[in-house]
Amino acid sequence: MALPLLLKNKLFGKRQYWCLSILIWMTMVGPAKALELRVAIVEGASQVKVGSSTQAKVMDGAGRVLGELRPREGFYARSSGRSVVVTHKRASQIVIEPSAGGVVYIGDRWYRGRTKLVNTGRGLTAVNYVDLELYLASVLGKEMYPSWPLEALKTQAVASRSYALHQRQYRGNSVFDVGDTTAWQVYNGMATEALSTQAAVAATTGQVLTYRGQIIEAVFHAASGGHTENVEHVWTSALPYLRGVPDFDAGCPVYEWTMNFAPSDLARRISGVGNVISMTPQQKTPQGRVVTMKVVGDAGTRILKGSALRSALGLKSTLFTVTPQPELFASAGRVASKPAAFVVNGRGSGHGLGMSQWGAHNQAMQGRTYQQILQHYYQGTTLSQMQH
Repeated sequence: MALPLLLKNKLFGKRQYWCLSILIWMTMVGPAKALELRVAIVEGASQVKVGSSTQAKVMDGAGRVLGELRPREGFYARSSGRSVVVTHKRASQIVIEPSAGGVVYIGDRWYRGRTKLVNTGRGLTAVNYVDLELYLASVLGKEMYPSWPLEALKTQAVASRSYALHQRQYRGNSVFDVGDTTAWQVYNGMATEALSTQAAVAATTGQVLTYRGQIIEAVFHAASGGHTENVEHVWTSALPYLRGVPDFDAGCPVYEWTMNFAPSDLARRISGVGNVISMTPQQKTPQGRVVTMKVVGDAGTRILKGSALRSALGLKSTLFTVTPQPELFASAGRVASKPAAFVVNGRGSGHGLGMSQWGAHNQAMQGRTYQQILQHYYQGTTLSQMQH
């Protein structure tokens, strides 16, 4: 049962209230020690807002109590030399631990768990220490629509849990395990939790995908445009569980898309070529994604990676074709030597590797289970139970 709690915060304005859902998930957090994930929320800041919904201890990195924070009030943590300062309490690392099931405030959002502030020498890094399962309920609310079928949400729960633990092992550092942006997985704290995401996480508690006993890098994307890719065709190294498979994303909102560009617009987005005259793919993946593109302009020529061109033009994926649109001179019926525009027709959204989220949605709508969906996208993997 969700119990709404209205919190008044003086720092954030006398009339501003925060509504928090304080939930007890007995099915998710049992008597065994939970796996705590360290999520970087803010990096390299000179100061960051912090707070707690309940009375909170302020401790140094060794666990010594330095003082307390009052409940429902915001404070600024500041970088000072090599120290972190919160309400005149100073240490190289400061931990804020709420009492009585409280939650913490970092930057501009509420989070479950506790806060650790570290002065790295390049500013403050604010880290949310949170139970992995509680973290996932928030991630699901950003990475997939909470209104989607439960079986689709379960696939995302298992993929996201596996991905987070893989990143923790191979990309984590002494300060944090993962970040909170699209470079990792998007994590916005309590704001993106939903009953459906909590249910999906609870139904798959501790489940991960493994290959030969190792947790896999369970990457995912919105939609492939008909067929996912072998990982080595998009990135570098081959992985036996990230193989191209037929997708089930037909009919989704990003299955097909079109964008139009004037030559001058392309000139602003692609430096060093001037007004674009032609765009010709030099290399494509077996499924048609652009690996490299030759761009010829009236001021130069460049060979661009498909990923760089996607970023420069704001495209949804690298699965696209470019068609020049000639300009007709009405008086003479002649065609201009330079195109008047370029039409980009594309399919899918994202890198096209691993699980297609819209494909998972459509399969769930057809009655397939999350186990079946995961096996389709992550070839040869085993659904395993985490061991603490």
